[in-house]
Amino acid sequence: MTHYGTLRVWAALLTFIGVLGMIAAVFGTIVWAIEVEGFWQTLGVILIGGPVSIFLATLPIALAQAMRAIADVGDTVSAR
Repeated sequence: MTHYGTLRVWAALLTFIGVLGMIAAVFGTIVWAIEVEGFWQTLGVILIGGPVSIFLATLPIALAQAMRAIADVGDTVSAR
């Protein structure tokens, strides 16, 4: 039995939020690229705005991985 179940639940929730955020970022980038006028603005949205927004959307997933790692370390240390 683990003492870090709550931490793992929060990690799962953050992973879910991160996946939804990435889907929203991709959809938002597509809409944004359609809405701008001109080839260079569209290219800028696709090459700069899109990757930045998708990167920022992955931050909850990175936090969830860190929380899982902390729970794993805690389980390992408390098992000894």
